[in-house]
Amino acid sequence: MTLMKAADDRLSKGIASGELQCVYWPSRGQEAIAAAVGAVLRLDDQLVTTYRGLHDLIGKGVPLVEIYGEMLGRQVGSGRGKGGTMHIAHPDSGLMMSTGIVGAGPPVAVGLAMAARRKGLDRVTVASFGDGATNTGSFHEAANMAALWDLPLVLVCQNNQYAEMTPTGHTMKIAQVADRAAGYGMPGVRVDGNDPLAVVAALEEAVERARAGAGPTLLECVTFRFRGHYFGDPMKYIPTEQMDAAIAADPLPRFRSRLLDDGVCGARELDEIETAAVSAVDEALAAVLAAPAAALDELDRDVYADPRNCPA
Repeated sequence: MTLMKAADDRLSKGIASGELQCVYWPSRGQEAIAAAVGAVLRLDDQLVTTYRGLHDLIGKGVPLVEIYGEMLGRQVGSGRGKGGTMHIAHPDSGLMMSTGIVGAGPPVAVGLAMAARRKGLDRVTVASFGDGATNTGSFHEAANMAALWDLPLVLVCQNNQYAEMTPTGHTMKIAQVADRAAGYGMPGVRVDGNDPLAVVAALEEAVERARAGAGPTLLECVTFRFRGHYFGDPMKYIPTEQMDAAIAADPLPRFRSRLLDDGVCGARELDEIETAAVSAVDEALAAVLAAPAAALDELDRDVYADPRNCPA
């Protein structure tokens, strides 16, 4: 969680000051969910996420240099600088896709889960998406197919209460995204997305169920985003009192206090974790800024086929 926060803070600072240039959809405030996903999933389990996926990428183990490198268009990026913020993938870590299309991830996750089933693997796929995605036809089709075929899939909705600039209450009649699960015949679970232990507990049950062949689960994790839909978003549509309440429930200081109160860690140990996270981010960014930009000869690579190997 501290590494996710440090990565988001440094990127936001760099863009705001003009030091860095890239388009970015911040995930500050949603760290507990991604940290739980990263803690529960095995390396060979697979994850599909969205353009607001910095924390998901880090949680699944994608190297910071490859994340920042892709965002900043450098050859050290996971796609050699060609995909940008919206299109980061790192199969070696099980991060199969980031999508810029709302609701486009679940159908791909269904395909990955089906592949695992056909290959006889006990691999689980997680699709991470926002509350707005649950209003798309692609989400409903994916959920229905996953339930019908009992696929090893967990649908994780990071409900940050706004679909771009529209509050959830303006986009659906029901109060809880998790209630939609009943229409597909799968469990629907709603948890506090700012409590990493609550998310871990619910996710462990859902992953175990999927791995055992019992089918998918829809897990709704209620959270909030602190920096708007995109970096620089003035956020005039968010009431001040709502934002104040969300910041007061920030998952990082909340969990730090819990670790201290329960005697799990001492203040010095937690300080060292936070300092190490900042250092790791600074080192990664320095390596990225020293790397060359995406090369011109990359333009015709990884499109369909290498034209240099095709007959005239």
